[in-house]
Amino acid sequence: MININKTLRSFKFALSGILYLFKHENNARVHLLAAVVATGLGFWFKISSTEWCFVVLAIGLVSAAEAFNSALEKLCDMVEPEQHPQIKIIKDVAAGAVLLTALAAAIIGFIVFENKFLDFFNNF
Repeated sequence: MININKTLRSFKFALSGILYLFKHENNARVHLLAAVVATGLGFWFKISSTEWCFVVLAIGLVSAAEAFNSALEKLCDMVEPEQHPQIKIIKDVAAGAVLLTALAAAIIGFIVFENKFLDFFNNF
């Protein structure tokens, strides 16, 4: 049987984590701004349902990667407050994962919006 109160409490904790992420993590705010811009462009250019799926998936993956990276950094800082070569590698690899997802999202954005921008400026 599903415990509704426990499930609602879990959602509350998750929302608290999302709010923390965007309130305290600068890079998360940069990604949020990019997501808002991409969403606005999607509405402006009236992208297709398929294109929306790719844009939303890209936004979700970058946001999730940023959340995992931030959580891992906090954990590393708690476990080893001083600089440590292994902790640096862990943090660098996690940051690299965010960069990889952001680059993939940028490529998706380019593919989705390239022709729309070209048509807009050619008709301007």
